[in-house]
Amino acid sequence: MDDNRKAILRDGIPFALMNCSQLITLGGVNRPRVGAEMRELAIIPDGAMLVRGSRIEAVGSRKEIEAVLTSDAQIVDAEGRVVTPGFVDAHTHLVFAGNRADEFELRCSGITYQEIARQGGGILSTVRRTRAATEDELLAIAQKHASWFLRGGTTTIEAKSGYGLSVEAEMKILRVVRETAKTTPLRCVPTFLGAHEVPEEFLGRTDAYVDLVMKEMLPRVAEQKLASYCDVFCEPHIFDQQAAGRILEAARELSLGLRVHADQFSCSGGAMLAASLGAATADHLEHTDAASIAALAAAHVQPVLLPGSVYSIGSKHYPPARTMIDAGLAVVLATDFNPGSSPVASMPVVLSLACTQMKMTPAETITAATINAAWSLNLGGEVGSIEPGKSADFVIHEANDYREIPYFLGTQRPAMVFARGERIA
Repeated sequence: MDDNRKAILRDGIPFALMNCSQLITLGGVNRPRVGAEMRELAIIPDGAMLVRGSRIEAVGSRKEIEAVLTSDAQIVDAEGRVVTPGFVDAHTHLVFAGNRADEFELRCSGITYQEIARQGGGILSTVRRTRAATEDELLAIAQKHASWFLRGGTTTIEAKSGYGLSVEAEMKILRVVRETAKTTPLRCVPTFLGAHEVPEEFLGRTDAYVDLVMKEMLPRVAEQKLASYCDVFCEPHIFDQQAAGRILEAARELSLGLRVHADQFSCSGGAMLAASLGAATADHLEHTDAASIAALAAAHVQPVLLPGSVYSIGSKHYPPARTMIDAGLAVVLATDFNPGSSPVASMPVVLSLACTQMKMTPAETITAATINAAWSLNLGGEVGSIEPGKSADFVIHEANDYREIPYFLGTQRPAMVFARGERIA
């Protein structure tokens, strides 16, 4: 699309997207999809849609959309490609300084992720760099990361703090998330993750750090409206079930939604805690058990599965996605984009890993990365499907069949990406 066409679309003149081999609408029930519903993509062959301003006005077959076209409408030709909703990445760590390519090399030589952390690397190494960076420097980094997501077809993300671990540094990160949403087309849902790790100055004094999170960080986050959710890394060697529960209950008192890093390295009660508190999501779940899965299903907590982090740290212990789907859980897939355990911003790569390593079908992965992810962020009425009234966030893929998106690992790229009715990639 040339610059003149982009300017016309920004001016709010309606346009019709035509000639889609498969328009993957994911239209249907007004809730997350479970069980067999996750395979029902509501595909319109030779589909089309009408967009006016930032909203989808009509969806249907080519003939149906041609019948309602106005004389001033422009045409965007999908050229026989597949069109899906923009991906919704419901677990990312958008803002951090530096990277950990050195630790990647160490893992390649056989040193484990946990051993590197015990030697002073891991999360705390990124905390040191992020604390030292200015807000402007972090914003430039976050804007670069946002461009990676957008080029890959992701138009909405959840963005966590957690690499500050002090009052001022955590607020700095959340302000950068807010500014990234204002200065890029990427929709960002902010999550406070002050309980990501115990900082060096509090080593051996976890209870004191928990008090700092509860009594100083959380009130400032709520007062300044810097986050929609609070997350906690619940593991025995970091924040055990009791400490994590205290933080999450304090967050709930401040009207923040709840998310939990649960059962990543051990089945230690993280998923059970998420279920008992009615959290929006329990994330990771690589080591969760049948009882925890049943508790999540009973409490309608959505599991957010992160195969990119399992792959990146060299583990083979993927979460039991098939068991979760069979149990009626509304599974979500996300990248866990971060500098240590998952330097992956590509949702198509995550879909491929979910298919090959967790035996999800291609249709299930697309549902998990769009409409189910949107509902996990309380955005199911706004994004995640191609339906009239929703934000015009969609991707024209270099594919003729939706199964090609996870099939061509590392090569499948969007031809065009639209967010709020504007072409942005």
